[in-house]
Amino acid sequence: MTSLRALAAVGAVSLALVLQVSVFSHVAWAGVVPNLVLLVVVGTGLVRGAQPAMLLGFAAGVLLDLAPPADHVAGRWALALVAVGYVAGRVRQDVRPTAGSVVATVAACSFVGTSIFALTGLVLRDPALGTGELLQVIAISVVWDVLLTPFVLPLVMAAFRRLEPARATA
Repeated sequence: MTSLRALAAVGAVSLALVLQVSVFSHVAWAGVVPNLVLLVVVGTGLVRGAQPAMLLGFAAGVLLDLAPPADHVAGRWALALVAVGYVAGRVRQDVRPTAGSVVATVAACSFVGTSIFALTGLVLRDPALGTGELLQVIAISVVWDVLLTPFVLPLVMAAFRRLEPARATA
């Protein structure tokens, strides 16, 4: 990863994290906040592939795990966003993705990432929530992420395409 792309990725994740924990915390629906960091990782995966998205997912996940008001065992979001980066990177195709395929990818990645986060919480008993509440959280997270896709993904994907157009395939 070139230093310009790395700097852009860190900037995108930092901006998404700050907006997620400060601005979007005020519009939480049933306690669930839109996951902008996940959308940045998905956009990276769709443009750059699995390996850069997984690396960014791990770094972004650690930041998300440590950012206040984190009330869970650190490492859960890191694991979830590594999986999200892998899934988004594997979906990447040699042809420009359609709007429908991008939304479907976001929905799948949101489901996978939030499910991994929730399941690791069940395994670690952190916090002790019932299965019904976890399913509700997963469903709301998918809805939030799909609703924000048209506003976040085009910006992220365009930024990564402009940084190194010869390597971008999406």
